[in-house]
Amino acid sequence: MSGSDVRREEWPSARRRILAFFVTAVTIAGCMFTYKLFSFLKTIRRDELAGFAFDPIMVYGFVALGFLFLLAWAFLAGQFRDIERPKHDMLKRFAEQENAENSARRGL
Repeated sequence: MSGSDVRREEWPSARRRILAFFVTAVTIAGCMFTYKLFSFLKTIRRDELAGFAFDPIMVYGFVALGFLFLLAWAFLAGQFRDIERPKHDMLKRFAEQENAENSARRGL
């Protein structure tokens, strides 16, 4: 079995771990966000501070909605299909740049 075969077999388990981490992180963040949102809603109902938390709730809501749209767009655009490709592209470009700089130094 070659090294590339081993990496192909490891990828599904790595993908599951990444997905599990992502789902866990989003769930925890969602719960915390919901808790904070309800805390603000309780503040609005009090007579002495009525309306204090309305603006933060609106801002939180719009920001959360924006992130939800970005996440949906990323999934629909296939941004999570090959998450290793950008790393390899970056390393390839870096190596090409290093080779070009070394060639330019030798020419001087």
